Amino acid sequence: MPPSLLFDLNQIDLNHVEFDRSAIAEVNPQAYEMAQLDAVTWVDSTRMLCLGYKDVTDKEFWVRGHIPGRPLMPGVIMVEAAAQLASFYMKRIYGLKGFIGFSGIEDTRFREAVPPGNRLWLLCHICKVRSRQFSAAVQGLVGDKMAFDTVISGMRI
Repeated sequence: MPPSLLFDLNQIDLNHVEFDRSAIAEVNPQAYEMAQLDAVTWVDSTRMLCLGYKDVTDKEFWVRGHIPGRPLMPGVIMVEAAAQLASFYMKRIYGLKGFIGFSGIEDTRFREAVPPGNRLWLLCHICKVRSRQFSAAVQGLVGDKMAFDTVISGMRI
């Protein structure tokens, strides 16, 4: 059974875009096919929460080969999208300076497939912040189902 959601989505306007791809690109270095975050729709800086999404299309670089005839978003790309959301929060909202590298992943469970034509919602809670390192609990939703949950760590390099 999946864990409870990190926060209640019913209190959030899911059609609102707080930061679009161009605002994300101002702080996240990933570009072209590696930009895996399309928008940040909501931020709660007091509780260190944020919500973003990736629109999964049939034009993704992995569609042709993962899995021919039944394309499924690779789990590693889901986690990359989660890391990009957490990094965006830490740089743009929290104010961490410099390059942030992905430094760890723990307790990851993949629960649902994410085929093209879906929006992957990313719920993020920054749980721990140290001078150079942070960790975040992230959940990915597709429709009303949890596609994955994980804890990721990032480090200022």
